[in-house]
Amino acid sequence: MAFVLSLLMALVLVSYGPGGSLGCYLSRRLMLDARENLRLLDRMNRLSPHSCLQDRKDFGLPQEMVEGDQLQKDQAFSVLYEMLQQTFNLFYTEHPSAAWDTTLLEQLRTGLQQQLEDLDTCRGPVMGEKDSELGKMDPIVTVKKYFQGIHDYLQEKEYSDCAWEIVRVEMMRALTSSTTLQKRLTKMGGDLNSP
Repeated sequence: MAFVLSLLMALVLVSYGPGGSLGCYLSRRLMLDARENLRLLDRMNRLSPHSCLQDRKDFGLPQEMVEGDQLQKDQAFSVLYEMLQQTFNLFYTEHPSAAWDTTLLEQLRTGLQQQLEDLDTCRGPVMGEKDSELGKMDPIVTVKKYFQGIHDYLQEKEYSDCAWEIVRVEMMRALTSSTTLQKRLTKMGGDLNSP
């Protein structure tokens, strides 16, 4: 009887640990997908950034918010999700760069979709009611304003190849920052349901 009780206790502990499915853990695959998306963005480079210097713009990436320690775990998750969602939306525009390899663009879209699906399993339990309690700084609004500036820029530049090249480089910065945020969430314990 003691053996059966010990076995049951071990199963309960394992199911709540990093290998179990009762918590909401950031998967290793999520990090691999993030690295692959960065690699794809890099490979999509078809123009010399030097030929587009006249189109450069500082979009105001909220880097200190994404890479700093300002956010609680639930806020950090919300920012990560929103950044990936907005990046996904950006690359699903009806005006992608004609200079890009469509296969690479489709692989990037699929990779971003996969990351969002991985995060979606955690989205409900983590984001729940806490989004309305963010206080003075609403990080989601900051992320949305950042991406709205990028959309406005592309529209202003009539979705030119140079404008898309500037945005591609900017998205590499943004995804690098979101990867840093993913690592920070993992260091916070990875279990997004814990305080």
